[in-house]
Amino acid sequence: MKKVIVITSSLRPGSNSDALAEAFAQGAAEAGHNVETISLKGKDLRFCKGCLACQKTRKCAIADDAPAIVQKMHGADAIAFATPIYYYELSGQLKTLLDRANPLFGGDYRFRDIYLLTSAADEEARTPERAINGLGGWIECFEKARLAGTVFAGGVNEAGEIEDHPALKEAYEMGKNI
Repeated sequence: MKKVIVITSSLRPGSNSDALAEAFAQGAAEAGHNVETISLKGKDLRFCKGCLACQKTRKCAIADDAPAIVQKMHGADAIAFATPIYYYELSGQLKTLLDRANPLFGGDYRFRDIYLLTSAADEEARTPERAINGLGGWIECFEKARLAGTVFAGGVNEAGEIEDHPALKEAYEMGKNI
């Protein structure tokens, strides 16, 4: 049994990327893994100040919701990030969280497998490329981690449009096969 954290970054209620996160989490739970889903909705996430105090203390100097989330990331075997695609990139709130995960850099983190679940109004196959590259840059800083899989749901804009999209089954199967 693995400890799996699913972090969803959409701020919209009933979002399409939330649906991908739920499908992934359901698959992982049904496979017997310990799954926790964390939504960034309503979280107080401030920008990294670049003070680098975390590199000495392994704790962020900013008192908001990020340190608790980062601590859960630290202890997870696998992390799935779900994000809407904004201007062909990760959502700002997810990027802020990734920046705030700097206390993990150079530390003894547990995670190995990272997954990215994306949704967008644009349905071109290349739509998630920059988001994948953005997350890839973060993953490169963690030599024991790898991008283990991605799912893209294109052609979904309004909340709930993803309902019959094949990406939901793909996210479920990916979670089930961790």
